[in-house]
Amino acid sequence: MKIKKYAVLFFGSALILFSGCEKKSGSVPRRFNKHQISLTVWESLDGPDVFIKQAAQKYSELHPNIEVNFVNVEPNISVAQLKEDAPKGVGPDLFTGAHDNLGVLVSGGFILPTENPEDVKKQVLGSCSRALTYNGKMYGYPVSAETYSLFYNRSLISDSEVPSSWEKLAEWVENFNAHNPGKLGFVMDVANAYYTFIFTTSNDNRLFGQFGTEASRSNLNTPDSVHGMKFFQSLRSVVGLPSSEMTTAKADAAFQAGNAALHITGPWNIKNFSDAGVQFGVASLPSLPGESEPSASFSGTRAVFVSAFSDHPEEAADFARFLITPEMQQLRFKLTGAMPSINTNVNSQYIAGFLKQLEYAFPMPSVPEMGQYWTVMNSASARIWDGASVEQELNRADMQISR
Repeated sequence: MKIKKYAVLFFGSALILFSGCEKKSGSVPRRFNKHQISLTVWESLDGPDVFIKQAAQKYSELHPNIEVNFVNVEPNISVAQLKEDAPKGVGPDLFTGAHDNLGVLVSGGFILPTENPEDVKKQVLGSCSRALTYNGKMYGYPVSAETYSLFYNRSLISDSEVPSSWEKLAEWVENFNAHNPGKLGFVMDVANAYYTFIFTTSNDNRLFGQFGTEASRSNLNTPDSVHGMKFFQSLRSVVGLPSSEMTTAKADAAFQAGNAALHITGPWNIKNFSDAGVQFGVASLPSLPGESEPSASFSGTRAVFVSAFSDHPEEAADFARFLITPEMQQLRFKLTGAMPSINTNVNSQYIAGFLKQLEYAFPMPSVPEMGQYWTVMNSASARIWDGASVEQELNRADMQISR
């Protein structure tokens, strides 16, 4: 018995738009059936939902027989939801998600390969196409690129004062905090392995090896990683706050209120901080002790994936490609502030800082072990910040993550 499926899955942080797939108004691809069909897309709220709805309206104007429906399923639960719904025939045709879940999605048979991958690769940024390649095959369509950088409040620190190294940052923050009661020199989510990854990367030490594919060794407990995380731990006495006071929500709120001078976050906060009236700049990350170049960050690709259970995979793939056209990528940036996944100009004074940081970014590995990495290293990072033994925490993390 055929399992009925209908869904468009949006998973992670990137959608793929293709500049070469625009159709003339009223045209219908010859391979498509002309009967009325409906596609379902899973995507998140607070901007991406508005983008999908507006893109769906424009797409349906070009293809009157295709209706695209948005359903709110947040990327952080979409994989689990997909595992439950798709085999029952009630999942999406498309869903968005971050590329680091690619291994789980491919090994589970939940997504289809990218259609015409060579054409897609020519359309999108190289970092995005590489991030969506697993075992030599490309999956999904990137809709945005992502990394994080150092935000600074120009009312509290001048452009010339922005520290170029972590040692200089610690020195500046200590002086700032001593002379500005009620303000914070530096904030970041210290219990989030997305950010604390920075401190494990000295001397090109990389999670799961140079290409992020060596699942048998995490590289979290190497001498370079231990050295970097000990420096991370030393920042606790400079900042003066426990991990419970250094969450994403509290760090974002402090910077948005104008009470924090330096903050590590990503382009998703540009609109929030701008709307709050904060005068800020974006710089690449400070260099780690003993190094001269900006420290490495994680880079991510938010993609839209076509469900392997969709009844309309060709139409779903075509809508995904529509999302990476220049017009749609410009619209997504306007609505969400997300960096485009294609080479297209956007009107923003902040993108240059992220583009520079992307030169030093490391694509989040997509091996299945990444699911364990987040859980284990989030907890380990918090404990290390609060004073636990760096060696013990990293050895434990390596044992729990590496297979």
